[in-house]
Parts: sequence; C-alpha cells; structure tokens
Amino acid sequence: MSIGSPPKSLLVVRLGAMGDVIHTIPAAAALRNAFPEIRIGWIIEQRWAELLCAKEAPRSGPRNSARPLTDFVHVVDTKAWRKSLLSGGTRQQMAMARREVREQNYDIAIDFQGALKSAIIAKLAEAKTVVGMKSPREWPSRMFYTKATGANGTHVIDQYHSLAEATVGHSLPRCRAMFPQDSRNGSEAGNPAAQGGEFVVINPGAGWGAKQWPAERYGAVAKALAKDGLTPLINFGPGEEELALAAENASESTARRISSSIGELIALTRHARLFIGGDTGPLHLAAALQVPVVAIFGPTDPTRNGPYATRSIVLRASASRTSRSHTHEPDPGLLSITTDEVIAAARQILEAPPA
Repeated sequence: MSIGSPPKSLLVVRLGAMGDVIHTIPAAAALRNAFPEIRIGWIIEQRWAELLCAKEAPRSGPRNSARPLTDFVHVVDTKAWRKSLLSGGTRQQMAMARREVREQNYDIAIDFQGALKSAIIAKLAEAKTVVGMKSPREWPSRMFYTKATGANGTHVIDQYHSLAEATVGHSLPRCRAMFPQDSRNGSEAGNPAAQGGEFVVINPGAGWGAKQWPAERYGAVAKALAKDGLTPLINFGPGEEELALAAENASESTARRISSSIGELIALTRHARLFIGGDTGPLHLAAALQVPVVAIFGPTDPTRNGPYATRSIVLRASASRTSRSHTHEPDPGLLSITTDEVIAAARQILEAPPA
C-alpha cells in the first residue's frame, strides 16, 4: 500500500492534554469524512477519553452519537504507569493495551503529538506506516517515523489538518470538531442548560501559573455580568477548587461554582451564551462548539493556540512574550489586563447580532 492510496484502517495517536486533543479532532474528522468506510482508532489517555466516547458507551463498535468519530478508542494511563513501571500490574496493563491496538492491524498510525512517548506508542502499534511531523515537539520522535512530513499553517489546527492531508496524499475538505452526545448530561436537574435562562461559563483555571489570570478578577467579571442579567457559572476541574472558591467569593455570591465531568462540560457549554477563560482545554472546547469566547492570553501565542472558527475576542498585552516555560508566577503582561477590559469584551460579544 502506498502512502497516497486510501487506507483501510488508521490510528490517531494524540494522548492529551484536553486542548491538544480538541485541536486534533477536526483533522481526524476530515479523514473520517473523506474515508467513511475505513476503521479509525485513537489512542488517548484515560482522563480525556470522554472527548471521544460518552462515559457509559462502548469504546468500540459501530459509530453513533455517543462515539461519533472513531471505531475504537484505545485508552492508556501513562501517568499511572510511570509511577509503578516495574510492578506486575502495570506491565500487565501495558501488555493488554499493546495487544488491543495490535489486533486491529492498522495500516497507518499518525503521531499528531510529536512527543517521544507518543512516537514510541505509535511505533509499538505495529502499523505498516507511522507518520509524524518533520519538526516534532521532541526531535527524537523522528526516529520512530516511517514518514516525516512538513505541516503548513500557523494555527495548530491548520498544522494538524496539513499533516492529515500529507498522510493520505491529497487535500481534504475542512470539518468541524464532533463530540459525543449523552442525553443524560443535558437533562439532569442540576444542569443550568436544563433549567432555562441564559448563562456564561467562566473558567479561572490554567495549565500553569504563567497563564493564570487572578481568580478574584474573574469573580469581578462574573459580578458585572450578573448585573446584566446573566447567570455566571464558575467551572473548575481537579485541583482548582480554591481558585473557583476565590472567584465565587469575589463575585459576592452572584456566581456559583460548578464541577463537571468532561461529558457534562460538553453538554453545558453547548448552551452557554459566552465562555471566558485563558488558554485552557475548556476554552478550546467552547471554541470548537462555536460558542463565543473571550480569551485572556499571556505567554502562549494566540495565533497558534487561540480560539478558532468562532466569534471571539482575544486579550493579550503587548508586554507578553511567547514562552513555553511552565513557570509558576503569572505573566506580567497577563496581569496588566484589567477586569474592565474583560467586561467590555464580554459585553461587546453579547451585544453583537448573531453571526
């Protein structure tokens, strides 16, 4: 089989994190749309699997609304494995995961991640062809590729689409991201989307300190939007409880905290009037769902990682310098962005006529 001929099966390797998986989904959707009959599998970390498959749905079998993109979702837990690499239980889990993937006899594996661990996993899948970028995130990854190709575009979504096109040897129509739908998540009594009324989701968390706009400022934004008649919801994930509480307190109880699973967050975000946050997975989820966003950026480059194909306002100070350094202290440029600027951006989007 030549690299340019239609494959019978294809494996996507993108383990995490949340935003990176979301940025990869449109490329996988383009491949699915171009080749509806092929088997598509995806290797992903357990904690992000709900981005591909509803929580209680089977991870393999005929595609449906609960697993719309892939025929197989292969789950790994590399973080847990690294903690107990020499234990018998870990080795058994790794062997089972490897066997599950190999049994599918994939024609092509595409390493969208470009990390050494993802390249090794792609190679261990024993696909006939392993494709990756010429300039991967970690250069040793190239040793494990059968074919390394350039990726065009500035935004990472464009780069991944370009990688998908290079893999199959021709252009692919653009596709929107598709996510699992679970009717239970949209009908629960505590879900604001089920209760009616307009709400805005505010996400104060960030992957690391340099991207962290102060939680108290998010609370002040929430208070202002509550005066405009919206219900502000403070979304938070594991380890972000204190941030969410600080934002809620600063809102003077006009906002309320809400902790959601990924599936619940998908269902909730679909109905939001607006999403406000930094360069985080939940913000990229909102953009992928075409929910309007106000994005507060610091050391990361919005031309590469910013909201894509949705109504958005990106706030980034000229003092911010692009850096991948995971420092703990907030970026000085990020701190120069005021609550008034964020409130004004939110109102500008909310008052604009629908696109």
